[in-house]
Amino acid sequence: MSIPDLKTLEAKYQFEGLIFDLDGTLVDSMEQHFQAWRIALDQYGAGGIFPEDVFYAMGGRPTTDIVVELNGDHGLQLDPDVIAFEKRKAFTSLLPEISLIQSTCDIVKHYRGKIPMAVASGGTRKVVESTLAAAGISELFDEVVTADDVAAGKPAPDCFLKAAELLEVDPAKCLVFEDAPSGVMGAQQAGMQVIVVPAPVRVHK
Repeated sequence: MSIPDLKTLEAKYQFEGLIFDLDGTLVDSMEQHFQAWRIALDQYGAGGIFPEDVFYAMGGRPTTDIVVELNGDHGLQLDPDVIAFEKRKAFTSLLPEISLIQSTCDIVKHYRGKIPMAVASGGTRKVVESTLAAAGISELFDEVVTADDVAAGKPAPDCFLKAAELLEVDPAKCLVFEDAPSGVMGAQQAGMQVIVVPAPVRVHK
């Protein structure tokens, strides 16, 4: 599975606005996010409660929501705000390791200035803006919506609907690029068209 080329994209979809998830969609950063989770949880003796497959299954959801669920699953009382702070600090230290996902960034660059575009992320504004800046793509988007801007994070549709509102585009005319199940679900609930971005191919040496 791959992202359609521009010709196929325009032939298959009717859209007046584009909305992009950030991590795993525009930037290859999921490995760094997982490392940051391990660092944060290790500090509180909970390093083994969040295996990699569960991490990817929960991709796109706000950190505090994930901590609440982990507490329920494992009978713990981790402070969601404290873990979120430590995870954010750890991830920030790993920002130099992230890279662009060129296929989606090429689409952004092609449509820049032609149609309105937004980022809709489950991350906090501070982390999202830091990631966009580290990747050098902050100036490509008209709007940025984060977990700080909506009442409910993915898989709720709130961030996508907020992005459409800010772009002044009918949700049905928005095309979303997403890599995580929770984000795909949220975009579909918002009544938007969705393209699933495949995970980057990793070569382990």
